[in-house]
Amino acid sequence: MGTGSYQTSWVRASAVLGISCLLGAHAPSGRYVALRTIFVDFPTLTRARLVRRYKRFLADVEWLEGKGSDVVHCPNTGAMTGCCDAGAQVWLSYHDNPRRKLAWTWELVETPVGLACIHSALANRVVEEALEQGLFPELLSPGTEIRREPPLGKSARADFFLESNRGVYVEVKAVTLHRGASTGAFPDTTSLRATKHLQELMRTMVQGHRAVLIFCVLHAGIEEVSAAADIDPEYACQLAVAMDAGLEVFTLLNDISPRGIYPQKTTRLGSP
Repeated sequence: MGTGSYQTSWVRASAVLGISCLLGAHAPSGRYVALRTIFVDFPTLTRARLVRRYKRFLADVEWLEGKGSDVVHCPNTGAMTGCCDAGAQVWLSYHDNPRRKLAWTWELVETPVGLACIHSALANRVVEEALEQGLFPELLSPGTEIRREPPLGKSARADFFLESNRGVYVEVKAVTLHRGASTGAFPDTTSLRATKHLQELMRTMVQGHRAVLIFCVLHAGIEEVSAAADIDPEYACQLAVAMDAGLEVFTLLNDISPRGIYPQKTTRLGSP
């Protein structure tokens, strides 16, 4: 998908189940990425067909051309709605490590509207590269130190801390839930952890820090993101409250291919 096909993206909490936590009043602004840098470079991937996903971290696949079946690692703790349909074509990476129980890891899946990367931990790698490459100039200047997994409150951790005058806490969320047309949503299942992180980010703002949430879109069919209020109404409302308190929200749209993950567009919602 080329950059020209993307429209302006924004984040808004949907008013569902009688919850009026709309964020649509926050005007979005976005910019396209001129670079064609691969932020995640996949090794050679092998295609297979999905039989089923089960026990959260496992999936059965059938190799193409009648070469049998295997059990592979599924690196995603979410519901994976729309990304784990039986019969879907998937792409797997091979890891020759004797300490691993499963040699194959599920990376990509073909959905009716494009490829999706279900390896949710890659969202952090993509965002870290984006920060280092200057795709978020609002957040850091050249030479700013990026710390991984800093403490966030008493029992949580943020994904990144940017060393600046005020200090910036950054939370990253991978988005793969497609909801029709070009819209995606987060979360894809009830997430007390995600809600807790929003609350902790609000506390950092009270302490004088900046707090940032980046929705890293890992689905080629998603061009805008909303809070899934029908799935997790508490998260949707907490997001609205946090944004009103000063939480800065961004989206990072990416092009997904078996070669790797390319940044496409960054969009900002809210003000520092």
